[in-house]
Amino acid sequence: MRILLSLLGGLHSALYRATKGRIGGSMRKAPVLLLTTKGRKTGKVRTTPLLYGRDGENVVVVASVGGAPHHPAWFHNLKGHKAQVQIGKDQWKVKAREAEGQERERLWAQMVGIWPKYAEYQQKTTRRIPVVVLERASSPPAP
Repeated sequence: MRILLSLLGGLHSALYRATKGRIGGSMRKAPVLLLTTKGRKTGKVRTTPLLYGRDGENVVVVASVGGAPHHPAWFHNLKGHKAQVQIGKDQWKVKAREAEGQERERLWAQMVGIWPKYAEYQQKTTRRIPVVVLERASSPPAP
């Protein structure tokens, strides 16, 4: 199953890049971005299509893995590293932080509004699903 998801994610990313987001830029009306991170153990650069929201200048993503009991690899790879985001034809470097407190609650509600299944995913797992804020980075990327 994991290999199939990886292949589908790779195909999605390739189509997204080739069409500058015209294909793969949304899923059931929810906007999709490409997040590129560098593996903290392998050093390999990987791109993941993710649903996103906006919070002012920042981009918001949810580390849900469909309610799996573990965080996604991209979430761990963001810690202490910069990454890159592509939305449509635009690309920029980002640094990530996990939203906490009232900010997290506000952004969680916003993201559930974009993708209601996030609420179901949270019910499927005992972990608190992270809400990640991606802020523009001013220095060159790690990936």
